[in-house]
Amino acid sequence: MEFDRSDHECLARWAADCAERVLPFFEQEFPEDHRPRQAIEAVRAWQQGHLMITDAIVAGFAAHAAASDATSHAAACAAARAAGHAAATAHVASHAAQAATFAATAAAHDAAEVSDAAEATARERAWQRQQLPEHLHALALPARNNR
Repeated sequence: MEFDRSDHECLARWAADCAERVLPFFEQEFPEDHRPRQAIEAVRAWQQGHLMITDAIVAGFAAHAAASDATSHAAACAAARAAGHAAATAHVASHAAQAATFAATAAAHDAAEVSDAAEATARERAWQRQQLPEHLHALALPARNNR
């Protein structure tokens, strides 16, 4: 498969969408910490040509630092990691898969408190799959979800 700049931008946009869906899990627990949101905004700005890759990387590291500060809240921690990997997608496209995985993990942790974590993961993965162009599924989704 040939991979070009538009595919990279598409993966970045998708990674940001995945992370943004679960961002409330972080923001509910840590409303004053804007690092994960800033990471998502950074990858969107990079994708639109308004930010350098290095700035997106810095924002991604900041989101991961926020995740480290949130380890006592599993869903919040995973949501911040999703944002960090979304920002890192500007540098390396394969981080999009990690953003999606951490987003699904955040949804599972949140659902584990009220319902079935496996069901929440499946719902999140189904949503992710629907949002991503089919030709990018093999790059960004786990093999078991590419069928």
